[in-house]
Amino acid sequence: MPELASNKRAFFDYDILETFEAGISLQGFEVKSTRKGQAKLQGAHVIIRGDEAYIVCMHIPPYQAANSQETYEPDRTRKLLLKASEIKYLLGKMTERGLTLVPIKAYTKRGLIKIEVGLAHGKKQADKRQKIREREENRSIERTFKNT
Repeated sequence: MPELASNKRAFFDYDILETFEAGISLQGFEVKSTRKGQAKLQGAHVIIRGDEAYIVCMHIPPYQAANSQETYEPDRTRKLLLKASEIKYLLGKMTERGLTLVPIKAYTKRGLIKIEVGLAHGKKQADKRQKIREREENRSIERTFKNT
């Protein structure tokens, strides 16, 4: 399962509670561009409209800029392929607790492009600062042990 794109910021901004695997509906040249590693998940999020899930603001540039379509939008909304039971479960969780769906990574599985989506709870600014503080303390401890 080679990883094609990842959203490292998601783990900093959110507490990931559960993860789900979803297929994604892409056009042919978008598949080529994604496999080349040009897709970006930063700033993307998942919404549910009706009985369908969509990924919004996922940036996939054209495979070849010179041969791209004139009307192509790299940040267009793309449909995620989830089971109806999963969508109902996610919709219930999102309305019940105020959770968010965040794309975590894009990868290939048996020749298909998949998106790992996380059911997440947003972190507060103080939690982020504390995480940074802990990381800095661990680095300084490792430096002192390394020098002695």
